[in-house]
Amino acid sequence: ETGINAEYGIKFNRINMGAYKYLEELYKRKQSDVLRFLFRVRCWEYRQGGTIVRATRPTRPDKARRLGYKAKQGFVVYRIRVRRGNRKKQVHKGKTMGKPKNQGVNHLKPKRSRRVIAEERVGRRCPNLRVLNSYWVNQDSSHKYFEVILVDPEHKAIRNDARINWICNPVHKARSNRGLTAAGKKSRGLIKGGNGRKNVPSKRASWRRRNTLSLRRYR
Repeated sequence: ETGINAEYGIKFNRINMGAYKYLEELYKRKQSDVLRFLFRVRCWEYRQGGTIVRATRPTRPDKARRLGYKAKQGFVVYRIRVRRGNRKKQVHKGKTMGKPKNQGVNHLKPKRSRRVIAEERVGRRCPNLRVLNSYWVNQDSSHKYFEVILVDPEHKAIRNDARINWICNPVHKARSNRGLTAAGKKSRGLIKGGNGRKNVPSKRASWRRRNTLSLRRYR
C-alpha cells in the first residue's frame, strides 16, 4: 500500500514507516519541493559560518545512526565545507619548471573524493578525536558540505562500550589521514568483494582500460 503526501507531492510506502524511515525515504527524493527549499535555506546558513563548525546534533540523524553515531557522551559531529572543482597546482605564476608533460596547472583532478578530504581536515583540526565516518549534507556551486562523526577514545562512555571501543586501539590513531575510514578505503580501491580494482578510478574508465587495444611501437 502506498500513499501520496498531498502537500509536497511525495509518494511514500505506508507499511512499517517509522520516523527514521521517513527521513531516509525523504532524502531519496532530493528534487522534491520540500527538500529543495530546505537545502536552499540551510546552504545560506552554512555559508555564513566558518569552514569547520561543530554541530550541536546531526542534520541527518537517520544517516548518522546508520554510520555508527549514538546520542551519548563521547560522540561529536563537525560540519565542514570543501571547495568544488579542479585541484589547481600550487606553483608560482603557473611555472612548474618541468617538462611539457608535467606543466599542467589548472585542469588537475584530485585523486581522492571530497568526502575523504573533508574527513582528513576535520581529523587534523581535532587531533584528540578519531573519525568514525561522514556523510553528505548539502552543496552549492562552489562548495560541498559534509558532516563528520568523531569519537573521543579517552572517554569512559566510549571505552566501556563494547560496540565502539575498538576505535580506542592505537592502530586507529589518525585513521582519517591514513585512508582507514570507509571513504578512504573506497578511494584506495579496497572495496568488499574483491572487485575494487575494477572501480578505480571509475567503472567506465576501468572498462575502457580493459577493452582498449594498445599497440606501442616498442613493446
